Amino acid sequence: MSASTPVPALDAVDLGDPATFADHALDLDGYWRGLRDHAPLHWNPPVDGRRGFWVLSRHEDIIATYRDNVNFTSERGNVLVTLLEGGDAAAGRMLAVTDGHRHHELRKILQRVLSPRVLDEVARTVRVNTRLWIREAVEAGTCEFAEEIASRIPMTTISSLLGVPEEDRDYLLSLTKAALSAEGEDVDAVDSEMARNEILMYFMDIVEERRESPGEDVISMLIASSIDGVPLSDEDVVLNCYSLIIGGDETSRLTMIDCLHTLATRPDEWRRFKHGEVAVGTAVDEVLRWASPTMHFGRSVERETELHGVRLRPGEIVTLWHASGNRDERVFDRPGVFDLGRAPNRHMAFGYGPHFCVGSYLAKVEIAELLNALRDFTTGFEQTEEARRIRSNFLTGFSTMPVRFTPDPSGLKAADA
Repeated sequence: MSASTPVPALDAVDLGDPATFADHALDLDGYWRGLRDHAPLHWNPPVDGRRGFWVLSRHEDIIATYRDNVNFTSERGNVLVTLLEGGDAAAGRMLAVTDGHRHHELRKILQRVLSPRVLDEVARTVRVNTRLWIREAVEAGTCEFAEEIASRIPMTTISSLLGVPEEDRDYLLSLTKAALSAEGEDVDAVDSEMARNEILMYFMDIVEERRESPGEDVISMLIASSIDGVPLSDEDVVLNCYSLIIGGDETSRLTMIDCLHTLATRPDEWRRFKHGEVAVGTAVDEVLRWASPTMHFGRSVERETELHGVRLRPGEIVTLWHASGNRDERVFDRPGVFDLGRAPNRHMAFGYGPHFCVGSYLAKVEIAELLNALRDFTTGFEQTEEARRIRSNFLTGFSTMPVRFTPDPSGLKAADA
């Protein structure tokens, strides 16, 4: 945002409205800074019949709330779309909205089916696919990066893990795009709910097939799993497949698109990476901090507690805003600067605490291989048209990213050797 972009009054912004995040006239960086400095626990009032909710904007408060599974619960929903509707039907069955003993046991299952042995093999496939698709795009000169590359890498990866047939992947991609975000105003809350239901129905069919004919995929392994001697039900498996496909696609895809968008406008940072002046892992963490594709997660108050002198009562909603915490001056030096060499980097792109994202390793692999392929095959790139933003109060990013590449002849030749 430019210096002339107005910072909205703290009470003038509705964080429950997806249009808020698509409005380029608002300086939300300034807004978040105002909350961190003057209203670290802020009340977003009810609007148009929608419930009000509390907003946490400081890094330390967000971390403390993620750690606290006594006073706060995930089991009434963990994003505004379900929290404001009064609850999540998947509570107690889907990892993200399950707490306590069952969460611990379900997490162990998912970590087992996403074991290093499985993921190391997947990582090799990610590398091959990413280098192939980036090379094709660089040699062609231009591409619609969001559609042709960023949409393919994570969906191909998570679909392969789940055993989703290749011919179904474009269909699933269209559903994940509509489920929690939209590419235009023509997709409303009803369309999003229908997309979520269609994903669930799709995986119910897959689960039935796997029960008849098990394979080596994650769904088959989930079907064979149990908690305290009780096998996971079809609904348990389906709901966690939903979580894996949404988490495995949306956040990685949006981060990759933001990565290209950001590097295209910061040639000095691109040159640092191109010339090996910063480590790939360090660069990946800064890309994640900067993009913060998941703007918030939420909790419900389980027991009366106090934050910043305010009594929070059971049933009230508290939202934890990564979009602000990942720019907190109290934690990050020059947080408004994109620095691929930033270390340490305590970003919260994957959440924190008991609910830390089980797919974080895979997401980092995908972003690292994207950066490696760009470094090897191109000397630079530029955005050729304005990108279109998604509309969501949960996710942030772009749905389009037209790009022109400048090939690196030596890198392309070395790949042929």
